[in-house]
Amino acid sequence: MRSLFWRIFASFWLAIALVAGLSLLLGRALNQDAWILSQHPAVDGLAEEWTQRYEHQGAQAAQAFLEQRKKQFRINVQVLGDNGQPLVSGTFPPRAAAFEAREEHRKRLPWRRLNADFRSAESGETYLFIYRIPHPELAAWHRDSLLWPLSALGIALVVLTLLSLLLTLSITRPLDRLRGAVHDLGQTAYQQHSLTRLAGRRDELGVLASDFNRMGARLQGLISSQRQLLRDVSHELRSPLARLRIALALAERAEPAEREKLWPRLNKECDRLEALISEILALARLDADSGAAKPIDLVALLHKLQDDARLDAPEQQINVRIAAGLSFNGWPEMLQRALENLLRNALRFNPPGYPISLSAVRRPGELCLSVRDHGVGVAPEHLARLGEPFFRAPGQTTAGHGLGLAIARRAAERHGGRLEVSNDPAGGFTARLILPIKDGADV
Repeated sequence: MRSLFWRIFASFWLAIALVAGLSLLLGRALNQDAWILSQHPAVDGLAEEWTQRYEHQGAQAAQAFLEQRKKQFRINVQVLGDNGQPLVSGTFPPRAAAFEAREEHRKRLPWRRLNADFRSAESGETYLFIYRIPHPELAAWHRDSLLWPLSALGIALVVLTLLSLLLTLSITRPLDRLRGAVHDLGQTAYQQHSLTRLAGRRDELGVLASDFNRMGARLQGLISSQRQLLRDVSHELRSPLARLRIALALAERAEPAEREKLWPRLNKECDRLEALISEILALARLDADSGAAKPIDLVALLHKLQDDARLDAPEQQINVRIAAGLSFNGWPEMLQRALENLLRNALRFNPPGYPISLSAVRRPGELCLSVRDHGVGVAPEHLARLGEPFFRAPGQTTAGHGLGLAIARRAAERHGGRLEVSNDPAGGFTARLILPIKDGADV
């Protein structure tokens, strides 16, 4: 398997090297004469200096300047005027000019000929400078002149190689960490702190690591909750099954008259077992996908709960407080089941003669659905554990399996909210579903 590191590294490095090399080669190929005229020390400033001497000191001084340059750089120069005639004798011998005329088409001249126009800023005259640089002199200058560009190119390639290496590592190392995190998650050995540093990056990989952390935490939480649920279910099922086994053993040995008395007990235990299994299944379904959210008519939902509660407990008074037309986007069955469990708990503990409050209130950024009773409440040290599956606060002897608040909490979390429970200062117990909404939009 080819490493992504080397593919990315080689791609960056080759692309940069090719761009740099081609730019240099094309620049030299397309502008070779211009390169020599602008960089060769024998030509640099010659036209301007010669023009000043010719216009201020005369032709003799200008000729002497050209001869001096020839001795210094071994370069021959001719200067022609607008009429095409030489303005000074120059340093190019007539015999060499005749040889050049004969051999020019053969491309075997021992020198390089360059032409350049120069316009005088003072007189406005235009002069044609013809330079002839011997090939050995030009080759020596090329070696010296290319030393700095080649050195700069080498340094640039080293720097670009290091930058490519760093860039490649900045991409492949996070991907390798994510690969390790995916492997650990598949082995149920994922640790959230393994991607802490990566999640702190302010780029796409940091966002990906943060999302992966949240996903990993969610999956780990689901796995832990399922394991805990299985342990709690096995524990809770033992008691009714043991009672059923005992009742069946007694029924087998009992006389027909005594056996008739045991059937109601068997039916009661079967009903309790069926109710427990139903609540366990309801709790498990909350973690499954329930489809897309849809608008919920909260007014209709709360009044339906009020009517159902009156049938179950006609002696209890239930007051509903909700603004007309209030709605919410979510899962109706899930929210209804959560409120049913909260209301059922309130009906168990609320003393007769005191009303139960069922309300829906909109707050900035959230919707609060609350159920308040006037019961004895719960000891403060046990409030934090309410909502855990199969947890029942000590001293509560009423029927139940400890799943009602757990179902309500899971439903709130599925909507992105939370369950809050508290003892009311005026007496009683309040359970609230806090669900997030967007300010300035319909609930």
